[in-house]
Amino acid sequence: MPLLRTSMYAKVIEIYCAPTADSGDTWVSTMTHVAMEGGCYVLSPIQFCRRKDYPSPPEYLYSPSEVLVTPDSDSIIWAGGSVIISPHGEILAGPNYEGEGLFTADLDVRGEIPKAKFKFDVVGHYSRPDILNLTVNNRPLVPVIFTSSPCKSKDKDGECKDM
Repeated sequence: MPLLRTSMYAKVIEIYCAPTADSGDTWVSTMTHVAMEGGCYVLSPIQFCRRKDYPSPPEYLYSPSEVLVTPDSDSIIWAGGSVIISPHGEILAGPNYEGEGLFTADLDVRGEIPKAKFKFDVVGHYSRPDILNLTVNNRPLVPVIFTSSPCKSKDKDGECKDM
């Protein structure tokens, strides 16, 4: 992911959105790192859900160490932790581990992003293209190419018609 982020930073992103199901403190640290590295705001919505939010039985053990979790249980399956972080690494809202919620933050894109990039710009004045550079092919490509499939039919010139 670092190279993908680098290519996004080169496009001068202002808001990095990172939805996830991860609900640990390490995720907040990771998003803080991304905000400071990219000089951008980070919005990371993280799902929160309880067992009762899922369909009814079959009943099962959520983990071997837990007691039987029933469909109407308030057991937390995903603990949430949604967060909004400034380009300087300041947590503007969240993390919310209390339950479902909605929060907002004022993002001073024109003021704070230039300040952050003045301090540290990974694709600007801190980059070293004489030593390392990244080439990104952003042309559309076919995701799957079959090279060993026999040709089913040929045209008048003997070329495969279907691939």
